[in-house]
Amino acid sequence: MPLSRFLHPELGSCDREGALRVDWNTLIPSWLRHRQLGLQAKGQNFMLEDSTFLIFGGSMHYFRVPREYWRDRLLKMKACGLNTLTTYVPWNLHEPERGKFDFSGNLDLEAFVLMAAEVGLWVILRPGPYICAEIDLGGLPSWLLQDPGMRLRTTYKGFTEAVDLYFDHLMSRVVPLQYKRGGPIIAVQVENEYGSYNKDPAYMPYIKKALEDRGIVELLLTSDNKDGLSKGFMHGVLATMNLQSRHELQLLTTFLLSVQGIQPKMVMEYWTGWFDLWGGPHNILDSSEVLETVAAIVDAGSSINLYMFHGGTNFGFISGAMHFQEYASDVTSYDYDAVLTEAGDYTAKYGKLRDLFGSISGTPLPPLPALLPKASYEPVAPSFYLSLWDALQYLGEPIESEKPVNMENLPVNNGNGQSFGYVLYETTITSSGILRGHVRDQGQVFLNTVSIGFLDYKTTTVTLPLIQGKGVLRILVENCGRVNYGHNIDDQRKGLIGNLSLNDSPLKKFRIYSLDMKKSFFQRFGIDKWHSLPEVPTFPAFFLGGLSVGPSPSDTFLKLEGWEKGVVFVNGQNLGRYWDIGPQVTLYLPGAWLDKGINQIIIFEEMMAGPMIQSTETPHLGRNHYIH
Repeated sequence: MPLSRFLHPELGSCDREGALRVDWNTLIPSWLRHRQLGLQAKGQNFMLEDSTFLIFGGSMHYFRVPREYWRDRLLKMKACGLNTLTTYVPWNLHEPERGKFDFSGNLDLEAFVLMAAEVGLWVILRPGPYICAEIDLGGLPSWLLQDPGMRLRTTYKGFTEAVDLYFDHLMSRVVPLQYKRGGPIIAVQVENEYGSYNKDPAYMPYIKKALEDRGIVELLLTSDNKDGLSKGFMHGVLATMNLQSRHELQLLTTFLLSVQGIQPKMVMEYWTGWFDLWGGPHNILDSSEVLETVAAIVDAGSSINLYMFHGGTNFGFISGAMHFQEYASDVTSYDYDAVLTEAGDYTAKYGKLRDLFGSISGTPLPPLPALLPKASYEPVAPSFYLSLWDALQYLGEPIESEKPVNMENLPVNNGNGQSFGYVLYETTITSSGILRGHVRDQGQVFLNTVSIGFLDYKTTTVTLPLIQGKGVLRILVENCGRVNYGHNIDDQRKGLIGNLSLNDSPLKKFRIYSLDMKKSFFQRFGIDKWHSLPEVPTFPAFFLGGLSVGPSPSDTFLKLEGWEKGVVFVNGQNLGRYWDIGPQVTLYLPGAWLDKGINQIIIFEEMMAGPMIQSTETPHLGRNHYIH
């Protein structure tokens, strides 16, 4: 019987008088009667009901792990000696269009939280609305940027109105999952590292009230790194810290003692590794150093959450970016050099931390779940091909506009603009000269169908060659990821920004194609639309092939030697970007997304195709860089 029936039994008309004399305690299950106090901060200790409680947590994001593997990863978390799952909630994925919510499939937050409870884990929920998380715009929906005056993460009316509607929906799902309602959620985080942003003193109190007004009754937390801790804490909310070194642990602990007195210590994010950026190295944190720091945190009497326990993958176009001195986008893999690998395998860190947490628990840990099998399949040589220029005729009428329109303000997706993918801008020109424009993030420039250069943050001009009569100028612009951390999140509109000028004269009359590459996008390319692969393909182009899989589909890693930059789709699932500048070399392909028999692979390649798509049982994430 559902919990609501215990708490709100339906009464027939003849029962109503008798109901007034019912001892309601007898209708509440005994296990819920013991859930009165929840997680509390009492002096230097956390208390769960009447017992001292240390949080040994691990972060894992449901939206980065195939749903079919959630239980496997959660069982491995439990077997490592952890007692609490921590997850973010990505607003941009849950509300892709204003007022249209998606909590299905891989976004089924409630199923994920309840599965954690089944496995025996408590849950700390981090619902944002901003989450950072190395996800596009820190998890904020791109349609917020349609407002030219938008001020994200403030009490600006256009922002709070959107947050209120989102929280109305989200909290109706979260409230029943709280500890005091019989669920596993023991704490909820208020926003995320706001101290390092700190643009509006009214904002954090607004978020706190927004949670409480919608029925959040569990312990509230904030979390901040060393740059923001002094500005991020607030009255009535327990402050926690994010760090990687023992030196930071001492500094931040001393600071928190000075501002909030004797309270339970909690490292909300102990960074077990780090994320990677395209063009950079693969970051590694030595397992012995991780063990020493975690042991020091626990020895100091502090609770801890491992960020990440299991990183997973930035499937699709969800990865974010950094832009301090230079813009750089996050790679597809969110392996993070975490405790479990991107594919959920054990690491040296796992073994050492399991020994540590096992020695603390005093009771035997659950047995280790078996590893999921891996496979390498026969190489796939694409059989069919469709150049982007040939594909345009199947995309419907282009958007016509006197001036360029940025991605977020395109009249698509029921007025919500375009969030992810590419945009193609076309206009007619009659002369050569210097082309100048602001492209976000990378734009390949074509004269008719010939590539003549690139525009990006550093390169804002391209020289156009002499032309006879008229020519079609085309710019294919990719959103490589909106910045997810820093003070410039309001400035994350993508596509062509402002005018595109030729010899300092603004060009007019644009035809604009939205290339979001959702599943519906590819449904326009029936099998009769594809051509046999020519000896010399015209780029950019789509390539189609079939991956043959035996009776037991297993995880694998796709390797695209000879390919340059693009996106891979398998059976309609967007595996994410590949790019030969590295560090990431292979793309994770979950066996759960493969079928027995022939599996469809589509590759969108911008510049140069290799002869085939290979697969391997072992990932290659690039040259290692050891973090110190």
